[in-house]
Parts: sequence; structure tokens; C-alpha cells
Amino acid sequence: MDHPFAELIGLKVVNMNAGASLCTLEVKDELHMNPHGVVHGAVLYALADTGMGAAVYPTLSEGESCTTIEVKMSYIRPAKQGPLRCETRCLNRGRKVAYFESSIYADEKLLAHATGSFAIIAARQ
Repeated sequence: MDHPFAELIGLKVVNMNAGASLCTLEVKDELHMNPHGVVHGAVLYALADTGMGAAVYPTLSEGESCTTIEVKMSYIRPAKQGPLRCETRCLNRGRKVAYFESSIYADEKLLAHATGSFAIIAARQ
């Protein structure tokens, strides 16, 4: 799947299955850090949001699409280096809404946890 934003920040979708995904990102000081010397929260958010999208895409029927409704992100500890790993799983996939959770790790330590909802958009007739 072509994903220009993910390519821009170095985010890789390693595994994409119906209802689950694995994304990674190698932290680069010149690209991902905030002024306080830790990975910017938006980088972690991008990992979670992209992971959720990657987990929902294989569940879509031909012509269907999806879009993020909301994501709640809890930042647990700062990330100072990578690689970062985001594990996502689907908690519920209905006809119109899918609900996910993503956990982001560095060195096996939990950095952030997110839950999110995606709208399932029906194919146009």
C-alpha cells in the first residue's frame, strides 16, 4: 500500500492482517525529536493511527474505505531512541465502526497506549 506520509517519517508497516498490525519506526534525532530531546508525541500518534488503519484495511470489502473518527492517546514514558514498535489489534469490528487498541514499545518498555475508532464507509453504488 502506498503511504507517502509514512514514508516521509520512516514508518514501516511490517505486518498487516485482518484485525491486527505491526508497525515500526527507527528514531532519527534530526527528524523525530522535540526541543526537549525526546520523540515528539505526534510521531507516537502517527504510529498508533497508522497501525489502526493497517489493521482495518484487510477487513474492508471491495469499494469500502475507512477514516479515523477519534484516537485517545495516553503517553506513559518518553522515547529517547528507537526502534519503536506499535502492536495493534481490533477490539470490535461492526458494519459501520471498528474499535482498536495500539501499544507502542521501545526496548520492550511500554511508551504509549491508544484506543481509536474508525468509520467504515460503504462502497458507492
